[in-house]
Amino acid sequence: MAGETGIFIGAAGEARQELILRRANRHGLIAGATGTGKTVTLQGLAEGFSNAGVPVFVSDVKGDLSGLGMAGSPTSKMHEIFAKRAQEIGDAEWRYGELPVQLWDLFGEQGHPIRATISEMGPLLLARLLDLNETQEGVLNVAFHVADEEGLLLLDLDDLQSMLAHCAERAGELSTKFGNITKASVGTIQRQLLQLRTQGAEHFFGEPALDIGEFIRTDDRGRGVVNILAADKLMASPRLYGSFLLWMLSELFETLPEVGDPDKPKLVFFFDEAHLLFDDAPKALLDKIEQVVRLIRSKGVGVYFVTQNPIDIPEDVAGQLGNRVQHALRAFTPKDAKAVKSAAETFRANPDVDVATVITELKVGEALVSVLQEDGSPSPVQRTLIRAPGTRVGPLVPAERAVLITTDAVGDKYDTLIDRESAEEILAAKANEAVAAAAEAQAESEADKAAAAQAKEDARLAKEAERTRLATERAQATATSPWAKMATSAARSASSSLGRQVANEIGREIFGGSKRRSSGGGLGAQLIRGVLGGLFRG
Repeated sequence: MAGETGIFIGAAGEARQELILRRANRHGLIAGATGTGKTVTLQGLAEGFSNAGVPVFVSDVKGDLSGLGMAGSPTSKMHEIFAKRAQEIGDAEWRYGELPVQLWDLFGEQGHPIRATISEMGPLLLARLLDLNETQEGVLNVAFHVADEEGLLLLDLDDLQSMLAHCAERAGELSTKFGNITKASVGTIQRQLLQLRTQGAEHFFGEPALDIGEFIRTDDRGRGVVNILAADKLMASPRLYGSFLLWMLSELFETLPEVGDPDKPKLVFFFDEAHLLFDDAPKALLDKIEQVVRLIRSKGVGVYFVTQNPIDIPEDVAGQLGNRVQHALRAFTPKDAKAVKSAAETFRANPDVDVATVITELKVGEALVSVLQEDGSPSPVQRTLIRAPGTRVGPLVPAERAVLITTDAVGDKYDTLIDRESAEEILAAKANEAVAAAAEAQAESEADKAAAAQAKEDARLAKEAERTRLATERAQATATSPWAKMATSAARSASSSLGRQVANEIGREIFGGSKRRSSGGGLGAQLIRGVLGGLFRG
């Protein structure tokens, strides 16, 4: 349990080992091989902080820390062991009891979803997370800047990817203003984002974004609320886990005021199986974690890493961990022996304890403990029997989890995804408008071509009609001219005279004449006689 100034960790013989609350924000480490009691130690510390009014955040990698929300049971298989241990270390306050908990899950399956927007993450953290080089980081900064200038919200991965594609399309224009933007750099960032997406990042980036203040709550009895993140599935996605951790610590650092060394921490984090967090992490990400861990202490936040081997923690981070609980390590290989030696060297020497030897001899539930004293110096290492937890050792069943989710102070505030209009939708709409405008312009161009062809044809027909009209008019004009009239009159006169002559000649040949014709007659008469003669002879 916790006193007014410290958290009872366990006892070394008759000497009690306490974690001083004023020094609890100097961070800490819980290490030890599998099955040596790390989880029980973590539970005991979480209980101590909560009962002291300090909110707690725990990443639950194996799924068994959710039991913090339920009281242990006298019928459990661990009851006799825990009761005996409480008696051995003189823990008169030990009893079963639950803690106030809030359950979280980035995937929204075993707790309330945790989301952050791309804008909140920012280009600097994203660049470190994606392990971008200086040129690529510059392109990412341009994308964020252009989005701000044009009022385009960057909420999720779709928004950022659409914004990067938009910048690539405008590379010529933007390069003049911001420097060279190449499609190769944009392509590299897109591929890194795709890798992040395949690990489930689309669940993390979006709205409603988490108010980091949700982690800093106390219940009506003044106990700190324990926030439990379901991380069993998350640990299969190390980049996503790194994104979350980096964002959360950065948000706390930017949100909380400077408090120096308060009487007790504002918030304490426990990251279980921390070696999974640091495996294959980009150096830039490790540097950022080290920086945040070093600086966040002044905000009153304590960070505790739980891992199998102390050498799993990068040296720059391990150097910040002042409170240490070391469970048993095994020394079966040269590498194991090196780890034992390394762990032994991190403790303040105690002439009564051969650390390198004791580390390999510790029983389950025992640990080597060294914590920061009032003056800030580490206490001499002590072989300590760790106090038993009062909460359940083991996971919640689904029905219990469901009850806790629906009855906590968070409610349904974050349970439903909000997809409001942002960069992706606006840029898609603009692209559709551009396509429609191009289609309209094409249609107008085709219509113009058809109209021009029709006008050309109409002009040709009009020209033909004009030629015909002029020809007709010329013909009419020729027919009505004086010379034409004279010719017509003469033709008519000649035609009438010859007709009469022919008719007279025909009459004379048939009926005879009162006068004898002159011998031979005229040309007309001879012609008529020839014709008539031929007719009668036939």
